[in-house]
Amino acid sequence: MITELHVVDWRRRVQHLYARVRDLAVEDPAAAHEYWVASRDDLLAEHPASPLLPEDRAAFTGLPVGPYDAAMRFEVPLVPDPARGTPDAARLDVPTGTDGVVPFERVGRLDLPGLGSLDVWALRSYGGGLFVPVKDRSPATYGGGRYLLDTIKGADLGSASSRPVPDGDAPLVVDLNFAYNPSCAYDPAWACPLAPPGNTLVVELACGELVRAAA
Repeated sequence: MITELHVVDWRRRVQHLYARVRDLAVEDPAAAHEYWVASRDDLLAEHPASPLLPEDRAAFTGLPVGPYDAAMRFEVPLVPDPARGTPDAARLDVPTGTDGVVPFERVGRLDLPGLGSLDVWALRSYGGGLFVPVKDRSPATYGGGRYLLDTIKGADLGSASSRPVPDGDAPLVVDLNFAYNPSCAYDPAWACPLAPPGNTLVVELACGELVRAAA
């Protein structure tokens, strides 16, 4: 049985993991990615709050992950949505079995050269945070889309600014090599926001966590 303290510890470990990733990536993004892959595998294999089903955990030897591709790392500004904070703002309401409807508002987009753009969503309930899912056309990636940033749960690749509190226009680090599968990819009991149309890239991505080895 997964307890509240198990979930607290999972979140704490994820936050520590991404803090270490941000530090390592300053000098060597590929080394940061290698550390992230190994740490994610350890969490999924051993932690009580792992989303892996018991029968899957018994045979688990690690997730299929694409090789690190430096061309998939970007530092791009958040382009604000003109309607943010108004009644006309785009909204994403995610129904869950335990938390009711979880509301998000689109606050902007991230333009990725050569790939397209991704909408940036802000959680509009207690705690706040940014959420950026991504879906692509590869048959080797999870069909509902993967998560790139989910600062609500600690998945935060940081800002390109070295200042402790970045300016509002500081570029965000957007590295598609760190796209990861949501918990519902492993256990249908989880309710996960899926990638809406504005978070779909019309390309095939071979990086990040996969559901099976890429061809």
